[in-house]
Amino acid sequence: MITDFKNKTAVLTGAGSGFGLECARIGARLGMNLVLVDVQHDALAKATAEMQAAGAQVLAVQLDVSKADEVEVMGRAVQQRFGAPHLVFNNAGVGAGGLIWENTLKDWEWVLGVNVMGVAHGVRVFTPMMLEAAQKDAAYQGHIVNTASMAGLLNPPNMGVYNVSKHAVVSLSETLYQDLSLVTDQISASVLCPFFVPTGISQSHRNRPADMTEPVTKLTKSQLIGQANTDKAVGSGKVTAADVAQLVFNAVAANQFYIYSHPKAIKSVQTRMEDIMLARNPTDPFADKPEIGVALRKALREA
Repeated sequence: MITDFKNKTAVLTGAGSGFGLECARIGARLGMNLVLVDVQHDALAKATAEMQAAGAQVLAVQLDVSKADEVEVMGRAVQQRFGAPHLVFNNAGVGAGGLIWENTLKDWEWVLGVNVMGVAHGVRVFTPMMLEAAQKDAAYQGHIVNTASMAGLLNPPNMGVYNVSKHAVVSLSETLYQDLSLVTDQISASVLCPFFVPTGISQSHRNRPADMTEPVTKLTKSQLIGQANTDKAVGSGKVTAADVAQLVFNAVAANQFYIYSHPKAIKSVQTRMEDIMLARNPTDPFADKPEIGVALRKALREA
């Protein structure tokens, strides 16, 4: 929980677009020092210029969050420039769709590397730093927010690799919350579980490293369908990234763990939990909109 953000330091990964950029904008308005982290140089440079123009002290770092050594170097730079951060937003993420057996080894390594290990590296590097600051200063307040997804609470079909990665982030975050509560009352954690919100996640392949790409890659039918469906769903979202960013800051101030962009979607989570408790087979995810399921099955089964 952080009750006063002014002059505090925020580390934001994926800060060049989407939730990271919008959180940076709020942080700048609140008088925070900002550590902006992104893999995309142009987006990072633009975000840095904007935040500096708004009067924020900015440390910009271009890196790949899946690389442990790069995150560790960034952590040392943050401590040297600003000291221990108060807010850490492990937000960088990528997406991949398709039938789960059609994803390549490189698909798995890329998505889990960014979505899971990127969060793990942020937690591993910054939590000890924050705990040390708390031990030295009884007034210190810190908070870690990890971006998961509603796909971390559900298992929508044709996007299995992404589902797996986001379930891991929810588990990591719940464990982090519990572990922190064992050792301190000054630092806590939250998990952000957005539904379809217009961000750059559906086009994350634009930043996919060459070493995470197969030499000759042709998308399968299921992957092409998954990409098209995600583009449509994300692009038509009514809740904005700015709306979600405000929810993040509200949750940090209120020490709220679960952050939902679309609370009505929790009904599907309840259904999944009931499936588990009753040991019944997973409910059809298209039960409320059967026409979508019919169209997807038809498209996948056509020769």
